[in-house]
Amino acid sequence: MTERIQLENIAIVLHRPRVSENIGAAARAMCNMGIRRLIVVAPKQRDPKRILKMATHAAAEVVEQIEYVETLEQALVPFNLVVGTTARLGRRRQVFDSPAKLARELIPVSRNNHVALLFGPEDRGLTADDLRLCHWLVNIPTSEFSSLNLAQAVMVLCYALFVAGRQGKTVPAPRLAERHELDGMYTQVQDILVRINYINPENPEYWMDKIRHYFTRMQLRAREVSVIRGICRQINWYAGKCYEDGRKRRDA
Repeated sequence: MTERIQLENIAIVLHRPRVSENIGAAARAMCNMGIRRLIVVAPKQRDPKRILKMATHAAAEVVEQIEYVETLEQALVPFNLVVGTTARLGRRRQVFDSPAKLARELIPVSRNNHVALLFGPEDRGLTADDLRLCHWLVNIPTSEFSSLNLAQAVMVLCYALFVAGRQGKTVPAPRLAERHELDGMYTQVQDILVRINYINPENPEYWMDKIRHYFTRMQLRAREVSVIRGICRQINWYAGKCYEDGRKRRDA
């Protein structure tokens, strides 16, 4: 039995694209590979005629249904898994070094989860802050010249997803926590860790990056996020109780 990625659960997210034609070309590439949902975040140019010209009539439906949003955080709210594209191979980043490897990992995940493939601006790609919002990262190997046209990069990943398959029974993946659930948890974890003096309030992101990386590898489910947030609430309550008990003893 061969299982393929559930393409209806895959979306392409273009963050701050600079050129209308690249939006249209990306829509055409998606249509070629059976992916229909395109989200565009704060484009520098948004010329419908130029977009449609590059998309051609075949991808007109994809263009008509483009979701335009103002912020990346807003765009990623409905997704359980966010995959960022990057040319950076820093030692602290966990990166799939080929689209094919990523596609194989997404086969079971895509059955019960909504997945976003995130692409940055043509001139500089995703920033460090953008990458913090990603669960996984993927790199498209190239020769000495590593810069790919935005639409070309979209086509490479969409093609890898389209052809991905494997023999044998696929183990279903659970529903992962959505982006907004994780963001709420990280805010709560940071607040409590600052309060108990575990991390430096002047530079909390240094430690929070490590914590995000740790939880990302665990692929948290929604109920696990709820448990962690419950623990944080209990720590917060207990710290407040200890403070009040100490104050009452001093005043007695």
